[in-house]
Amino acid sequence: QVQLVESGGGLVQPGDSLRLSCAASGRSFSTYVMAWFRQAPGQEREFVARIRSYTTYADSVKGRFTISRDNAKNTVYLQMNSLKPEDTANYYCAAGGFGGTKMEDYAYWGQGTQVTVSS
Repeated sequence: QVQLVESGGGLVQPGDSLRLSCAASGRSFSTYVMAWFRQAPGQEREFVARIRSYTTYADSVKGRFTISRDNAKNTVYLQMNSLKPEDTANYYCAAGGFGGTKMEDYAYWGQGTQVTVSS
């Protein structure tokens, strides 16, 4: 069992940066694939990034967002640069053993943290 708690969301202006954190409790954090998804109002939840021994990004965030993890701290991060209004969404952290780019690949989810990009 893994419990995930996101933090770091907020209201920022276009072009600003923000770093999200996801703290995991439970055992064997280092064995899980960790990912970030996001969901905007009225939209389906979509894949943003994942980290295994390598990283994968959605095309919409490639070059602007960076996912990383600190296994000693049981934490995964999402550094978001050059934020755009279309990045506005609730961002969710997820953990899974298989860890693809689909929601069903992840067994554990956090409650989400809101990111709003607006001038």
